[in-house]
Amino acid sequence: MKLIHCADLHLDSSMTTHLTKEKAKERKAELLASFNRMMEYADRENVSAVLIAGDLFDRKNISATARNAVYHAISTRPDMTFYYLKGNHDVRLFLPNGKECPENLKLFGEEWTAYVQADERCRLVISGVELCEENHALIANSLTLNREDVNIVMLHGQEAEYAAQDKAEVVPLRDLRGKGIDYLALGHVHGYKKETLDSRGEYCYPGCLECRGFDEYGEHGFVLLDVDLEEKLSLIHI
Repeated sequence: MKLIHCADLHLDSSMTTHLTKEKAKERKAELLASFNRMMEYADRENVSAVLIAGDLFDRKNISATARNAVYHAISTRPDMTFYYLKGNHDVRLFLPNGKECPENLKLFGEEWTAYVQADERCRLVISGVELCEENHALIANSLTLNREDVNIVMLHGQEAEYAAQDKAEVVPLRDLRGKGIDYLALGHVHGYKKETLDSRGEYCYPGCLECRGFDEYGEHGFVLLDVDLEEKLSLIHI
């Protein structure tokens, strides 16, 4: 089973800080084109699901062009499941006016939500929660996973060893160790990073699809995950 993990696409970013209005419009179109190329890659690779770990969009007011492009990408791929966890830049509802949420778009909230993604090869459980001031100190303790499953956990925030009392967007790695996580799919950091979480799993930031300025260092792109017949998970950064 193949999955894509992406995050921090920041579609519809204004791009006007260092660019003229015309160049900003061009760069916005290029970011959207990168998203569409990722979806074409997903088609070619027969990807079963796409994990969007936050900041799909860049601002609260989303243009009709960006809304329609994302809706079209999802609604025209009914056999591909999209797991969308809202980041700090995202709005709750991005659907175009009059459009219902497609059945293949799975959302998360401020309590843990788990979905089963299964085929004849394996059974995955994808769990996620959107961090906020009210829940960030409790997320690790409230996470319960079946160790017999292949467990993917989605979060959007800055990695740290410990939870922070005054910062909601912190992913407390120490508290998540030993929970039975195979892959911690993160968003928020714009450069690619993959590290060991514990003896069982690892955590990963895929980075944004492409940098929006010279201040966004490191590798960029998305991650292709594959789970084989023995339910072993491997990944490559694209």
